[in-house]
Amino acid sequence: MGKLIQWNMLSLDGYFEGAKSWDIDWFHPFFNAELEAFSIEQLREAHALLFGRVTYEGMAAYWKTATGEVAEYMNKLPKLVASSTLEHTDWTNTTLVKGDVLAEVQALKERAGGPIFVFGSGKLCAALLAAGLFDEVRLGLLPIAIGRGATLFGRDLGQAQMKLLEARPLSNSAVILRYQPLQG
Repeated sequence: MGKLIQWNMLSLDGYFEGAKSWDIDWFHPFFNAELEAFSIEQLREAHALLFGRVTYEGMAAYWKTATGEVAEYMNKLPKLVASSTLEHTDWTNTTLVKGDVLAEVQALKERAGGPIFVFGSGKLCAALLAAGLFDEVRLGLLPIAIGRGATLFGRDLGQAQMKLLEARPLSNSAVILRYQPLQG
């Protein structure tokens, strides 16, 4: 059975994107060789990627024409996009998931041969966490406060306790945090 793993960069004041949708320029100065190596490590182990519509559109717009090792993985991995409004996809190896996304994700976990990563996708992450579907939450906590933006799980999520699996400091003063959600 595949594990569902959430990965996002997060500011010290709790935002995964800035004041506007897809405002992520604030984390680019921290994306050094260590974070790139960590990203490649995750992509190497990934069985599939899962996105909400907004993240899918931003990722597809960038990665379809990008080059390099990360781009190769992003383009070749199977991708799923959860959306009730999107009618088609145009990024290689992408499947559109409509209807009961939580049931589809559970079925995907049961047949996956490896981890399924969710990047970005705040609303989707909140629904997956509330449903108890995440096996791990990974955060790149960056040493910056951006003042305002979108919180990762929104503001309506109930309590979700986590067990710390790892805290890995990086040379750029960021910390990679790995948590296991505690069910019940």
